[in-house]
Amino acid sequence: MSTFVLWDIDGTLIYNGPKAGTLYLDSIEQVTGIRPTVRVGSPHGMTEGQLLAEILKVNGIDVSLVPAVYERLEELSLAEHEAGVVRERCVGVDAALAAVAERGWRNALLTGNGPNRARYKVLAAGIDDSLFDWDHSFFGHESPTRHHLTAGAREKLADRAAVIIGDTPKDGEAADSAGIPFIAVATGAYTAAELRESSALVVVDDFESGLDEVLEAIATIPSPAQR
Repeated sequence: MSTFVLWDIDGTLIYNGPKAGTLYLDSIEQVTGIRPTVRVGSPHGMTEGQLLAEILKVNGIDVSLVPAVYERLEELSLAEHEAGVVRERCVGVDAALAAVAERGWRNALLTGNGPNRARYKVLAAGIDDSLFDWDHSFFGHESPTRHHLTAGAREKLADRAAVIIGDTPKDGEAADSAGIPFIAVATGAYTAAELRESSALVVVDDFESGLDEVLEAIATIPSPAQR
């Protein structure tokens, strides 16, 4: 059976933008009339559902407004997409996605974003969205934590080999909690040294210099039946 390679998006497939988080603030302000001023301590690795709830909470805004804020976030994301916003894909991503497919493995997504925002982001970075198996991808817009997200992935892929590729320690912790192997790349907010403190099978600086190591690690992952 195919191994599923579950890619994070922000910091892994595409670089974190200089205005990361602006749409969250815009969405909250447009729904509540209040622009949040208190920052969330460490947002990297949170799901969107989790992050929106936390922003509202630390700013003293009713957390029950998360669904309305998310609906507005979707509208603003679509408008941004239609305006032709451009994002930058991480170095080596094209070759990495191609190499995974060439070996008969399946590219899919495991991201804190919702499915629409995920699609807009990869397209904005010039990545062909048809490269991913969307039926076996996992989205965190309704997940209270990343652990909840990875648990759902493990349940759906119970009889399949899978690996999560991400750029934050939280990605690794959530992978561990679901019993899914983790590979780390230092193209996001964390250094390779920081990521080596996680349980990652391998840590690479990027997919250009470290692609061979990544592919070798994926090749060693057994299916659940083989464990």
